Amino acid sequence: MALYETLPGHGAGPKLARPVELICIALVIAQAVYLVTSFVDGIWLVRTDGGGVESDFITTWGAGRLALAGHVAAAYDWQTLKLIEENGVGHPFDGYFGWPYPPTFLFVAMLLALLPYVTAYALWIAATFPIYLVAIRTIIGDRVGYLLAAAFPAVLSNLIIGQNGFLTAGLFGGTLALLERQPTVAGALLGLLTVKPHLGLLFPVALAASGRWRAFASAGVVALLLVGASWFAFGSASWQAFIAGLGHASQAFLAKGTMDWSKLQTAFGLARTLGGGETVAWTVQVILSLVTAVATAVLWRSRVSFEIKAAALGVGTVLATPYIFIYDLTILAVPLAFLFRLGRERGFLPYEPAGIGAACLLILIFPFVKVPVGFAATLIIAALIARRALAQLKLRS
Repeated sequence: MALYETLPGHGAGPKLARPVELICIALVIAQAVYLVTSFVDGIWLVRTDGGGVESDFITTWGAGRLALAGHVAAAYDWQTLKLIEENGVGHPFDGYFGWPYPPTFLFVAMLLALLPYVTAYALWIAATFPIYLVAIRTIIGDRVGYLLAAAFPAVLSNLIIGQNGFLTAGLFGGTLALLERQPTVAGALLGLLTVKPHLGLLFPVALAASGRWRAFASAGVVALLLVGASWFAFGSASWQAFIAGLGHASQAFLAKGTMDWSKLQTAFGLARTLGGGETVAWTVQVILSLVTAVATAVLWRSRVSFEIKAAALGVGTVLATPYIFIYDLTILAVPLAFLFRLGRERGFLPYEPAGIGAACLLILIFPFVKVPVGFAATLIIAALIARRALAQLKLRS
């Protein structure tokens, strides 16, 4: 199936093929129907008894409440945070929703915590979803980017649990979209991405390898300003609690398996799902991370197009970390957007549309297939990008 088609006598460039457009529209409608149905049934946002539905967003709201009360370090104590979370939703619940983010993210959390939980949840989605949509539309360079972004299967999980995938994907995509034309602004967006630091680990490799020092410096300045502001506002105890909390979270999620291993959409998660021990899983993950970092450096020093470099960085970021959940895969919309841009401008390679479709389908079926299908989707996208890169290098050699 072709993804784009050129209309006779149409001067605005190729348009999204009608079957693909209909599939995207159907996915958007299906997501909207699911949200409305979930709301009516009392399993999203508000329960039938009027209480709030606990979700990942409660950690942001709860940490913000503690910060407003002057107890920032307590946000990293799971027992204390849970008491605030249960008060916010109006009822007790099983399990924990821990706050693993650096104190720099608390500025946002505090603003949201000024509002009741459900209102803050709705505002969070309303504020971050457009950031993601605009980033993908900017990359693709056409209004169809809005539709493709909204239809991407990882969108639903962010809407349902109120996670930060829209914000991180928007900052990640915005950084790459502006990197060539406005490197200082791009670097500033990258500096903001440090609120979720493991998603920016490969950026220094790429920027240094390609000599993009303005963006590198801008990112560093913004990151340092954020750290300094949080240190001034919350004190050193907040950072001490954050660092200690990282060890707790790592022990719980990556060592003890407090949650289902299949939720980790990474090489680490796949190894644990298949029965591998912690040592085996870490060995596989570290090898993949090192290979990805080297490949990123080589590719960003090469003569391939910027679209390939950007797409590779997006998919490499997902491959290089052991801690990726299905909602984090919203960031895969960024490499896919660059592939769409290349396909729109130069044509799609054979089987490329099928590969993109297969990757999206794997992400879509995750709730029904309890294995790290998102990791498989990431590998498919990585293979498509590698194929493009090799083809370009061959032509230019």
